[in-house]
Amino acid sequence: MNENQAREAICRVGRSLFERGYVHATAGNISVRLDDGYLITPTDASLGTLDPARLARLDAQGQQLSGDRGSKTIVLHRQIYAAATRFDSGTRCVIHTHSTHCVALSLQPARYASPAAAPLTGLELLPALTPYFVMKVGHVPLIPYHRPGAPEAAQAVAQAIAHYGEQGAPIRAVMLERLGPNVWHDSPEAAMATLEELEETARLWQLSAGQPPALSGPQIAELRTTFGARW
Repeated sequence: MNENQAREAICRVGRSLFERGYVHATAGNISVRLDDGYLITPTDASLGTLDPARLARLDAQGQQLSGDRGSKTIVLHRQIYAAATRFDSGTRCVIHTHSTHCVALSLQPARYASPAAAPLTGLELLPALTPYFVMKVGHVPLIPYHRPGAPEAAQAVAQAIAHYGEQGAPIRAVMLERLGPNVWHDSPEAAMATLEELEETARLWQLSAGQPPALSGPQIAELRTTFGARW
């Protein structure tokens, strides 16, 4: 994907997310890692009305070169790229939204505890609820609340990515408590699909009042063997 294609993809995905209610107002941001820097959506921009020519263009150190002022979340996005490419070298896009059901789950006191979770909290947003959640999303560690843009949040996310990757279960998403999910993949379209599966699973969990049991160990093992799931 060249830079012009990346610009068009960011705007296309942003508009799709906005029109379907995954983001609202000026919430959320999208970035793409280029060979020599980054593109990221401007600060306080609506993802529904992005202009390809006005996306922020940054150099490899995260310094702005052109376009409207980039989102402050580039600090977090760069940490995600640096950590995730150790385990998925093709990681090219990060999407952050305030998706309703994911955020709502992070507000509830009873959250899913997992022994595989990062040592930060031992908590994950969701159990292994459906086969497609296991295959398309995987573990989603819950990152404790920090103010938007806080460097501590970026450090915690990088730590979680390293923790899961070193256990042989690389992740594609984290949940920032009270703020929303960050997901990443090799293209804007693939990252969007991961986000969609995550938000739908969060919705199913809430509709079922958090009662259904998780998939069993043998069921998850079968998904690993048959589909390469990284749970």
